[in-house]
Amino acid sequence: MEMLGTIAPLILMFAIFYFLLIRPQQKRQKAVTQMQNDLKKGDKIVTIGGLHGIVDAIDEGKIVIKCGDGSRLTYDRAAVREVTESSSDLLAKS
Repeated sequence: MEMLGTIAPLILMFAIFYFLLIRPQQKRQKAVTQMQNDLKKGDKIVTIGGLHGIVDAIDEGKIVIKCGDGSRLTYDRAAVREVTESSSDLLAKS
């Protein structure tokens, strides 16, 4: 019985850490991975370095971003932080 009394707080702490820290982080990572996999040509994006641009071409693990001055830069897909405007949203506005 004493053994259960000493192990129960450890199990409780692990459960709290899982539900408050680990599980939300896994959900965020899954959402970011899904967003990076769903990139399409014409999406307006922001990279983790703060570069704003439009997806010009997509390869297996790389994307080509067209910047405001017309230059094209190649980045890994993992460097995309967020999609600010999807190409389907741009078509709907037109």
